[in-house]
Amino acid sequence: MKTQYTIALTLIAGVAIGTAAIEALHAQAKAVYTCAEIQISDINGYMKEFAPVAQAALKTSGSQLLAAGPGTSIEGEPPKTRVTVRRYNSLEEAKAAYSSPQYKEARKMADKYGAKFRVFAVEAVSQ
Repeated sequence: MKTQYTIALTLIAGVAIGTAAIEALHAQAKAVYTCAEIQISDINGYMKEFAPVAQAALKTSGSQLLAAGPGTSIEGEPPKTRVTVRRYNSLEEAKAAYSSPQYKEARKMADKYGAKFRVFAVEAVSQ
């Protein structure tokens, strides 16, 4: 009888560990991409002073800059803004990066170059 209980408990423990592992893998696969559209009055000043500081502040959060530039129209009106795309491991990580003291301090610099931001996050799809 004792052997049957041991086998049953082992099976239950195995299922629990397997379920936890699967959940952990699913959680890791929920990357988030932030897209920023930025209207800028003084692009030269913005790129020289603000961009390097902001990129450094966001990089400390573990994000990865994937794309940055004016963008090219494939369909519809051409973009009138600068666009950036960054990758984060989670939505919480992205929110923390954009609300960090370092980024908030950098954002004050952007104001003097007439920069207006629209930043949003999109969850990655499972492959």
